[in-house]
Amino acid sequence: MEAPHTQSPAAPGETVRLTVTTPEQMRELGRSLAKLLRPGDLVMLNGELGAGKTTLTRGLGEGLGVRGAVTSPTFVIARVHPALGDGPPLVHVDAYRLGGGLDEMEDLDLDVSLPESVIVVEWGEGKVEDLSDDRLHVVIHRATGAAEDSDDDVRQVRLTGIGARWSTADLASLAA
Repeated sequence: MEAPHTQSPAAPGETVRLTVTTPEQMRELGRSLAKLLRPGDLVMLNGELGAGKTTLTRGLGEGLGVRGAVTSPTFVIARVHPALGDGPPLVHVDAYRLGGGLDEMEDLDLDVSLPESVIVVEWGEGKVEDLSDDRLHVVIHRATGAAEDSDDDVRQVRLTGIGARWSTADLASLAA
């Protein structure tokens, strides 16, 4: 399988831009990203409906070795996938239907889960930043010219590490 390719290599802790051309590449990106994740990491996924956020998270779950099929938690808001081995559990949150900021998210007790889990929040921008000074922002966009109902799977993915935790993470390795 051909790996996603980078459009602009970045130094550790800076923004990395990738082009992903198939859903399988998006899953592979998630599996590769999982190797960089550790307990306490907050990953925020943003992008239009159908961009590939859940597909990326499915790959993260595979890479982390968690139990259960990773599916969109849209109607349950959050799903916990326990680790099958020594790795951290995955907490997958869909904040799409949540209007309030962190106040509305408090009922989910994400701050309690964060130290021992990897928390992935779809649609979390403007809602969960206060959970951690260290977080990874992942933005997924359909390539220019790809209509929402198109079969065009080309996506532009931008990964930006925020905070000290991500200043030494080698996000550029994801393009290899």
